[in-house]
Amino acid sequence: MKIGLYDADSHNFPNLPLMKISAYHKARGDDVEFVCPIFPYDRIYVSRIFGDEYTTIQNLCLQSSEVIYGGTGYAISVENGKEVYKKTLDADLPPEIEHTYPDYSLYPELTKDTAYGFLTRGCPNNCGYCIVTQKEGRESHKVADLSEFWRGQKYIKLLDPNLLACKDKRELLQQLIDSRARVDFTQGLDARFITEEIATMLKSIKTERVHFAFDLMKNEKAIVRGLKTYKRICNLPDNKAFVYMLTNYDTTIEEDLYRIRTIQECGYKPDVRIYRKPTAPQVLKDLQRWCNNRLLYTSCKFMDYVPRKDGKTIRELYFS
Repeated sequence: MKIGLYDADSHNFPNLPLMKISAYHKARGDDVEFVCPIFPYDRIYVSRIFGDEYTTIQNLCLQSSEVIYGGTGYAISVENGKEVYKKTLDADLPPEIEHTYPDYSLYPELTKDTAYGFLTRGCPNNCGYCIVTQKEGRESHKVADLSEFWRGQKYIKLLDPNLLACKDKRELLQQLIDSRARVDFTQGLDARFITEEIATMLKSIKTERVHFAFDLMKNEKAIVRGLKTYKRICNLPDNKAFVYMLTNYDTTIEEDLYRIRTIQECGYKPDVRIYRKPTAPQVLKDLQRWCNNRLLYTSCKFMDYVPRKDGKTIRELYFS
């Protein structure tokens, strides 16, 4: 068969499903390539991981009698302003393809000496701004061993939504330790599950930087406990350990400023994220600009920050 692949994201990030589909078909003796619109194919796979639109795919001439659309991006719809996951298309790969070692040659520049994959799926948090729980379940569970997608590469990019919530985390963390590869926890680590034992294991894993999240006030106590434990045992400098902080979701500006101070007191640099930025008040945009600009962040306190040419400080603009 002649197989065509179409990456519908263009996010400069390798499409893992397409890499697995490519490896599966090549093992069967099929010819596989990225789609060239002027050529016909026996089958075309169109994969979209992000977003919920068909973008330009509908207008693209895909020359095949069998076009398979798949990926999370095609299964998400927006209802009442909230993203909803629906399995209306082939969003998940069949097991025989899902557990195939990826064809890293599809993205040689992006995957050079780097392995990509999931050790776990699912997350217990069920956050309203995230579709992982809808898609993968409310329990973080092991789906693979490291050897399924790693064969000695120097770098590992883990895509797991919540590795530390998995009951098999010790086994999986030990696999990462034994690999001696440099690991990027791309989706972050859940501070609530960090104990002295887990922090000690994390310290044994080579990492360039790590990030956590303090998004919801209801999780404050557990998050602070975990952040302090990790800081005490691992002691990464603040330019290598960040705490993401979601705003414009269900917190007030007073709670946002409180979280900023709390993160700082735990020894970390906050990283402000805005949920649906077009609807956010200007004070949150000013907070993000100040906090995420290292020069501004280190040169003045937020209340003394002058965001515009009128010379007024944040205190004068919003809190006087």
